[in-house]
Amino acid sequence: MKNKKFKKFLFSTIFLFLTGSVNVLAQETFNYVVKSGDSLWKICVKYEVGISEVLSLNPNITNPNMIYPNTTIKIPNLSEVKKLENEVIRLVNVERSKAGLGQLKANWQLSRVARYKSQDMVNKRYFSHTSPTYGSPFDMIRNFGINYRSAGENIAYGQNSPSEVMKSWMNSPGHRQNILNSTYTEIGVGVAKASNGQLYWTQMFIGR
Repeated sequence: MKNKKFKKFLFSTIFLFLTGSVNVLAQETFNYVVKSGDSLWKICVKYEVGISEVLSLNPNITNPNMIYPNTTIKIPNLSEVKKLENEVIRLVNVERSKAGLGQLKANWQLSRVARYKSQDMVNKRYFSHTSPTYGSPFDMIRNFGINYRSAGENIAYGQNSPSEVMKSWMNSPGHRQNILNSTYTEIGVGVAKASNGQLYWTQMFIGR
């Protein structure tokens, strides 16, 4: 979609460390022993998780700017979720290659935002680009702090695999146009699972 028809998919992006709790992102954890020279930010970048997610698992950390060597902290284990998300990203780039377009770079911060959106749709039982929690996609992603020139969003639910959701999106003209938009350079994908096992999917695209 372009111009007015595309506005419902367009929004800005920013990266803000939310302080609220995040249930789905912390269902499984692993332990990390703080090393000399570590900061909470460095650890979060290494494991591609948000500071708020780590803080919610470690209430003993009263000052995020002060962590000490040999302290053990819990880190959310997102490996299974990221397998699904990364496969969607791979399939997006397969489709872009077929169309002679450049590959999109995976942006873990954008995937984190997309994951929040998918989980919000699960929690609030809705399916829309506009969230009752975060507002419009413009409002939501702007508050997370990622710079951009152009951006877009695809959402879906009920598909059981990356290949299935990609087939659904590619068969929809508006979603297909987002995937094959030449102005985009980066992508984030977020998936969340409802209590009935149904998956909710969000793709977010940005161009710089």
